[in-house]
Amino acid sequence: MIIVREGPLGPERWAWGMGGGGAGQALRARGRSPCVRGPAAVGALSLPARACAAPPPALCFSLPRACAVPPPPRRSLSLSLSPRPRACAAPRRRRQASPAMAAGSARLQLAVVTPAGKQRASLIVLHGSGDSGQGMKDWIRRTLNRDLAFRHVKIIYPTAPLRPYTPRMGELSPVWFDRYKISIDSPEHLESINSMCQILTDLIDDEVKSGIKKNRILIGGFSMGGCMALQLAYRKHQDLAGVFALSSFLNKTSAVYQALQKKEASLPELFQCHGTADELVPHSWGRETNSRLRSLGVTTTFHSFPRLNHELNRDELEQLKSWIVKKLPEDAETPSA
Repeated sequence: MIIVREGPLGPERWAWGMGGGGAGQALRARGRSPCVRGPAAVGALSLPARACAAPPPALCFSLPRACAVPPPPRRSLSLSLSPRPRACAAPRRRRQASPAMAAGSARLQLAVVTPAGKQRASLIVLHGSGDSGQGMKDWIRRTLNRDLAFRHVKIIYPTAPLRPYTPRMGELSPVWFDRYKISIDSPEHLESINSMCQILTDLIDDEVKSGIKKNRILIGGFSMGGCMALQLAYRKHQDLAGVFALSSFLNKTSAVYQALQKKEASLPELFQCHGTADELVPHSWGRETNSRLRSLGVTTTFHSFPRLNHELNRDELEQLKSWIVKKLPEDAETPSA
């Protein structure tokens, strides 16, 4: 560090540097500074300071600007004060989402509508691909201008876990299962369908444990949700009260058709609706699904809605509500015929 001040014999520069012994020493020069070239004037201090190019024993005398050498760090004769170098740890791998990880959620997120009176039945409503349970609940409310609600029925809207979805280039999406392609001619992605059947079975079991009999539980959904409901009801739970599918279809080689070849008891009734103007899931796919299920012993109802695209409408939901009341009457422990 350099300090310039007026002395009795003219300008004096005081430079604080390090001597060879490591202690600070004050050096005074009259008339000119060891670290500054040029006339001896107070204005020399306005030059920017710069670190010396090499660590000299005391001061740097050759640089053209005022410069003091920073003191070297103190060292112990026996120990180094610098931290001990550690062995480099291998970088952690970022875990990529796999279908098993993405779909393996232990508990589903649920949006629930509780009954105004005592619960005597349960309704499980499954959303379409990319939606959520809350989104499905809100969509029905907007379409009906009120919530779908019953005095005695608890309504459960689960949200599908995230999983890579092939029709969306493998993007993680809330879908019930994967598809190779959205086509009635494509094979089913059975691995993802079967894993979701188990997760939804846990949801059904929870209702049974709460005191609701399985023949008082009804399941259904929109689009992919309706397809998932068909898989669950006709392959795993043929003793449910009923199943509904809105704008849905089954693949031509579906495992549902194979399971119904060896049915051993009465089957849940199917309520199915489809818009004739559906551009994503053609009306003919829904009609073919209904015909094949009926040929295998399922009691079915199929409603077509002219000019309806891949969406809901109020008339459809009003008819669905009437069918639910018929299958889950408030004053009976068993569904009506």
